[in-house]
Amino acid sequence: MAETPTSPLEATLAYAEEFHTEDEILWTARQRASEVGAHAVQPGTGAALCFLATAINARAVVEIGTGCGVSGLWLLRGMRQDGTLTSVDAEPEYQRLARQGFTQAGFSGGRTRLIAGRALDVLPRLSDGGYDLVFCDGAKHEYADYLAESIRLLRVGGIVVFDGALWQHRVADLTQRDPDTVAIRELGKLVRDDERLRPLMIPLGEGVLAAIKISG
Repeated sequence: MAETPTSPLEATLAYAEEFHTEDEILWTARQRASEVGAHAVQPGTGAALCFLATAINARAVVEIGTGCGVSGLWLLRGMRQDGTLTSVDAEPEYQRLARQGFTQAGFSGGRTRLIAGRALDVLPRLSDGGYDLVFCDGAKHEYADYLAESIRLLRVGGIVVFDGALWQHRVADLTQRDPDTVAIRELGKLVRDDERLRPLMIPLGEGVLAAIKISG
């Protein structure tokens, strides 16, 4: 059971998150993730992914961190009907469970390409400028490397999205210096200062950092 908000700010954030609901397919995928200890994006984050994919008429999307398919389902629902989701995860079992959700949702095998492996080993094999959207939800200490790869992979006008950009409310607290928090904080600076990108921070879920690639 969700905790009762204790302040107007918490109540507002909870309202924004609960505005987005999940159907049975998404709920089942979330349960699969919970059972195996995989991370699943919160509904607000998922809705943001679906919205962004729809807004740019995304046909080719890369996902770093398949989990058990929750974020992939949101992305596929926002993509073009002839679009392909390429999803990378080091855990083959997570991808097996994700495939169950994709099949249940009616997405054929041709709509998804699941690659088992470490993201930084797989991404260099993908085509320069060949993708409309890259969603990053992998190892936080590798986020800066994901950013560099994402800029290469995206076409101009494409969008990179990072989950966990506020990281359990730790990023805004400068006294928090654990490696993941520092890495995410540094990512924010990199995105904000890169003249090739136009960034946006969205306080949904654990924080969504998105940026449009405006130049090569």
